Amino acid sequence: MSSGEGGRHFHEELGRLKSQLLEMSSLAEELVGEAVEALNARDVERAQSVIRRDNDVDALEIAVDDACIHLLALQQPMARDLRLITMAMKISNDLERVGDHAVNIAQAVRHLAENPVYLEFPEIEEMARLAREMLSDALDTFVRADAEAAREVCRRDDRVDALHDSLFRILLTHMMEDPRRIGACMLLFLVSGNLERIADLATNIAEDVVFLVEGTTIKHGLGRPADESGAGAG
Repeated sequence: MSSGEGGRHFHEELGRLKSQLLEMSSLAEELVGEAVEALNARDVERAQSVIRRDNDVDALEIAVDDACIHLLALQQPMARDLRLITMAMKISNDLERVGDHAVNIAQAVRHLAENPVYLEFPEIEEMARLAREMLSDALDTFVRADAEAAREVCRRDDRVDALHDSLFRILLTHMMEDPRRIGACMLLFLVSGNLERIADLATNIAEDVVFLVEGTTIKHGLGRPADESGAGAG
């Protein structure tokens, strides 16, 4: 095979890798939405569907990892292509964890549906909306290699954190006013915590996009360029 054919084959495989990540992201985002809809409707059957379909997310993570290992072992990519492949492995792991958080929400639905003192809060719906949008937009920035848009996704995480804190105070008030609500409130706080973690994972993906595009680490408030002699060279 000529070097031109090899290069073309390599970039075709990179394209398939991106497509797998997008499929995985779409499914993870869908499971989050379905879990929240099951919560709002107290729909145990829909919650069970979320739990079952998480296996599909797990299978896609394995497929992405296998593709990345194949590319790393056989193609020996350099510079930005190397960053892209290693980031793809990390992003697939983050998406698998998103699926796990959707399952946690679905499992809470099964208990809440049996709870006679069930409360609904707009904060949870807003957190779910923001988390899903962040997840979708983070993967979009990955596909477009748009570091500035990725930074904007990161900034939205503060809003989700604020809603999580606000909901905690509201739930605490309800528990103090009526001890019968303690069980339901604790489960709703668990749901809120899982949505907050999904937003964190979307932020992780967006931070990885900045590193991919610029070779700059922005995690933990850092903004330094990566070592030009290593993975940061592009």
